[in-house]
Amino acid sequence: METIVKQKGVVQAAGVLLCLLLTVVLLYLGRVFFITLIGSILLSFILEPLVAALMRFRIPRGLASFLACTLMLGVVYLMALGLWMQAVGMWEDLPQYGRRVAELVDAATQQIESVEKTAQDLLVPKRLREAQLHPVEPKPAGKQRRRAPQVPEPSPETAQAAPQVPEVRIRPEDGQLVNAIYSRVAAYYDVALMASFVPFLVYFMLSWREHLRRSMLELLVNEGSRQNMQRAWEGIANVARAYLVGNFLLGVVLSIASAVFFWFVKLPYWQVVGPLSGFLSLVPYLGLPLAVIPPFVAALPVYSALPAYLIIGATTAVFHLIALNLLYPKLVGARVHLNPLVVTVALMLWYLLWGGAGLILAIPITAGMKAAFDSVPSLRAYGRLLGN
Repeated sequence: METIVKQKGVVQAAGVLLCLLLTVVLLYLGRVFFITLIGSILLSFILEPLVAALMRFRIPRGLASFLACTLMLGVVYLMALGLWMQAVGMWEDLPQYGRRVAELVDAATQQIESVEKTAQDLLVPKRLREAQLHPVEPKPAGKQRRRAPQVPEPSPETAQAAPQVPEVRIRPEDGQLVNAIYSRVAAYYDVALMASFVPFLVYFMLSWREHLRRSMLELLVNEGSRQNMQRAWEGIANVARAYLVGNFLLGVVLSIASAVFFWFVKLPYWQVVGPLSGFLSLVPYLGLPLAVIPPFVAALPVYSALPAYLIIGATTAVFHLIALNLLYPKLVGARVHLNPLVVTVALMLWYLLWGGAGLILAIPITAGMKAAFDSVPSLRAYGRLLGN
């Protein structure tokens, strides 16, 4: 009897491991599809309060969803237009940035050479250095070497009479050029195609929200299972909305503070550098070094002294620490109760599966799983495992 129980336990464990392996493989192979779908779901959670506010004015849900999606696309268009205008100005100043980078590279090369010379002076004895600078040439033994016969230079008449070889230019075949262009475009074709579905997915998720919820609940026969599903649905929506809205508000605060400081120190393109540094600061574990890169790059043609870069880096670090230690717990941490070990493992796992998008979606996905586990009595142990 014990042997049969052990065999059943081994079979169940093997089945669980096989399901996990298949899930990981499916998530990796379909990463573009799942990233698009989960991103659309999160956007629908963000826009749901706006849709509910519009419906209070007796606007139908379909029209309210359309207005919310239109507002979202308008904001994205204005942001893209502002970035494009700043990018055009930066492209015009690109030669100045190139000269500044070349100067920094030359200065760094001179510093490295001076350090190498100092180290050589300290480590290599003076006698060996003089021997390297003034080597003693050995005297030739025996007879002197014969000089090679000099070939007379051709006269102008001979040079003109010599046949000229026509210059042959190797031109790549048209097929190779087309294949190279196609390989470049095909790498981003799937991403662009899936991104074009996002507005439609968000609209249908908002307009058909109640229908989807009722249909999912009708799939469950047991009344207790329906209540658990309803609580899980609401818990996931609340956690995802709180996390995304809290991070967005925190990014806006950081962007305004950074932009004002960069304007005060007369940093070029502070309108773009400020928001870029503010939102990059929210990337888990990598926020501080990523937030410092945009102002450092923008300061290249303006500042050359090291104290200026130290002031910019220190101020950016202060903004980052204040936001994460004081504002983040109030705006986000009150809803997302994840322990640091789970956050770290989730970031590693989703980064390996989905790359940079996994870093952005790792915490809301894990927080949504915890909210779902907390809503189901039989799964609350797993929720406590993920919690703080």
